[in-house]
Parts: sequence; structure tokens; C-alpha cells
Amino acid sequence: MTFHITVDGRPVPVVPGQTIGAALHAAGVRSWRTTRFGGRPRGLFCGIGVCFDCLISVNGRPPERACLLEAEPGDEVSTA
Repeated sequence: MTFHITVDGRPVPVVPGQTIGAALHAAGVRSWRTTRFGGRPRGLFCGIGVCFDCLISVNGRPPERACLLEAEPGDEVSTA
């Protein structure tokens, strides 16, 4: 049974066991931040935690890699 997380104020469906990055990708979200210089879009790139392109903040914690972080019911995700 799916549940939802909140990403920048909007609900995103999640399958249990899915990472936040996978849930965003499944919802059609391909980028959620931009580079400091040039404003180029970033999202999932390597998918295995080697790069830092998919950083997000969950429940007010410091940024973490979305590709490694399993979504939990009630998670509040900020991409800013």
C-alpha cells in the first residue's frame, strides 16, 4: 500500500521501501535543485550515493542524498 510524503508542500506518492529520489523520479520530477553558478538543474545522477546532485533536506535535518534515503510516512522534504 502506498503512502505520501510532502515535497515542497505538495504530496508525492511512495511505495514502501522506495527512496525519496526514486519516488520523485516515479512522480515525474527529474530535477529539484540548481547549481550555485549557472543555475543548471540537478536531481538524480549516479543513483548510488557517489555524487551530491540529489541533495534534499528531510524533516529539517541537514541535506542528505535522496538516492540513498528511504522515504518514511510523514516525511517533509525541502529541496531549497
